Amino acid sequence: MSIQLGESDFQILKCFPVMSQLRPHLEQAKFVEQVRYQMKEGYQLVFLEVEQQAVAVAGFRIYTCLASGKFLYIDDLVVDELKRSQSYGKQLFQWLIEYAINHDCKHLSLDSGVQRFAAHRFYLMQRMSITSHHFGIEL
Repeated sequence: MSIQLGESDFQILKCFPVMSQLRPHLEQAKFVEQVRYQMKEGYQLVFLEVEQQAVAVAGFRIYTCLASGKFLYIDDLVVDELKRSQSYGKQLFQWLIEYAINHDCKHLSLDSGVQRFAAHRFYLMQRMSITSHHFGIEL
């Protein structure tokens, strides 16, 4: 088992089967291009690999804002549906916390769809708190 940043096109593409479980609208043919575009804006992809297969994937960024100071924001966090409840999500989440600490972040945060009850249980077990409501509008 290893956890590594997805830096090469091969590593990024390796993350697609797992990421598409969370983001089913994504197209494999455009995935690397989309991730590379987001990387120009600070996005990073990290994956936990077992036997040369990505089983857990996270996309994240580091931001600074007036409300929170410097923080790590998790855009995407998903474990392969066939590999859940094997501590892979917990290990990847812990890696993200350590990465945030090592990069002088004061907070780690994420948004989660209101319907994702299993994910909410996981986040609460990781000692996260529900700290706000997120509002949005389609434009």
